[in-house]
Amino acid sequence: MSIIEKEFTRLIDICKSVEGKKINNDPYRLKYHLMPPIGWLNDPNGLCQFKGDYYIFYQYSPFDVNGGLKLWGLYVSKDLVNWEDRGAVIFPDTIFDIHGVYSGSAFVEDDKVYFFYTGNVKHLGNHDYIYSGRGHNTMMLTSEDGVGFSEKKVILENIDYPDNMTCHVRDPKILKKDATYYMILGARDKSDKGCILLYKSNDLNDWIYVNTISTIEKFGYMWECPDLIQLKDIETQEVKYMLLVSPQGIKEDGYKYNNIYQSGYFLGDMDFENGEFIFDEFIELDRGFDFYAPQSFVDEKGRTILIGWMGLPDIEEDYYINPTYKNGWMHALTMPRQLILVNGKLHQLPIKEIEKLRRNKLTIHLESVKEYDKLKGSIYELEIKFNNEIDNFELSLKSDCIINYSKEAKVLRLNLGKSGYGRCKRAVKIGNLEALRIFVDTSSIEVFVNYGEEVFTSRMYCYDFDDKISMKGNLDDVKINLYELGEYKYV
Repeated sequence: MSIIEKEFTRLIDICKSVEGKKINNDPYRLKYHLMPPIGWLNDPNGLCQFKGDYYIFYQYSPFDVNGGLKLWGLYVSKDLVNWEDRGAVIFPDTIFDIHGVYSGSAFVEDDKVYFFYTGNVKHLGNHDYIYSGRGHNTMMLTSEDGVGFSEKKVILENIDYPDNMTCHVRDPKILKKDATYYMILGARDKSDKGCILLYKSNDLNDWIYVNTISTIEKFGYMWECPDLIQLKDIETQEVKYMLLVSPQGIKEDGYKYNNIYQSGYFLGDMDFENGEFIFDEFIELDRGFDFYAPQSFVDEKGRTILIGWMGLPDIEEDYYINPTYKNGWMHALTMPRQLILVNGKLHQLPIKEIEKLRRNKLTIHLESVKEYDKLKGSIYELEIKFNNEIDNFELSLKSDCIINYSKEAKVLRLNLGKSGYGRCKRAVKIGNLEALRIFVDTSSIEVFVNYGEEVFTSRMYCYDFDDKISMKGNLDDVKINLYELGEYKYV
């Protein structure tokens, strides 16, 4: 460990000793979601499975609960429910990343992990750090054992990006097609149009610019956290590409684009030879209040798994807040989700491993019982299947969380009251309501609609910890499975 790494570690340990008790005693600390040990967490980074272990890196600001100097923290697991917290592992310790180890990804090949990220540098002077004053370096380092890391290498600097780019080029993601490696980077050009930069390489070290990819019409001023995935449609057997981006600067449009920034995907076709993507419409990945900067990876079982940041950047206090900042920590990661393509529509499913946390099971027949208020714990999973077509449905959870559906409007809504701390309503147009699968943690909810066709993710901070569940509507022949859930285990 270098002198700089030792000093960072020493300072983090001091912060933990001062704030640790307050953080650990916070009743809003989540039970089965990854969180920062202290301070601030944002984007998931470097997701991969390497030699049987899952590696979940994340943006980490241990010194400032409102975000600050970024490091990479790391959790490691063999089964995605038992975790080893390795703390901060990649530090801003060179002149090329001195102001932050920003987001990036991992690429596994030949018993080695290649990590790529954006090294942030802010130059002194009168700069806006958009059009001048920022070094946005694409960095690489490697690991052969998941513990030790090689020296860092700068593979792209400002001069290597197209002349019409601003200083906002970041978040590298690597993929391989045939014998060629490709890198995509999120970017903002000087006309304030969001785009993707595509590079190629034969050896993961030397990279050649191929093309700039964007929609014909401007769709936001910046595209963050790009990801390009390939899935076979389980119904049509057709293989399709999906370009995932987190665009900034999209105007609200009815039920769409209601958050300050969005995350979603374009379904289409990728022409690697010419560096072009054939765009279809943009579809949001999550309809809730707290979802951003998702990243995917393919595990050793062949599953495409996605994890998002259960939060958003640039949230002002008059929008909504997270009261946990008073206790020295902010944000979490979503549960891992498996991605599948069904008739041209991306579905997100909670990974199978989460079922290992199930404890007691209760089946409730709603033709005779409309309310249940005898939960033993605050964290649980609900499975609801509607055997018949329903006209209206309302589910009440916790203090003031309400999920309702109207067949006439064909709209499903998530409504939060006081527990939302400024979060109020989100909605999506759907067809018939067929099923809901809902995961409630101490201060979060993830709602999977119609077998993952739509998802709502939100933080919620119940003020009375009321665990009553009640339902209304034409609920003949409806029943739910309720599972009390255990907690992630940490070593």
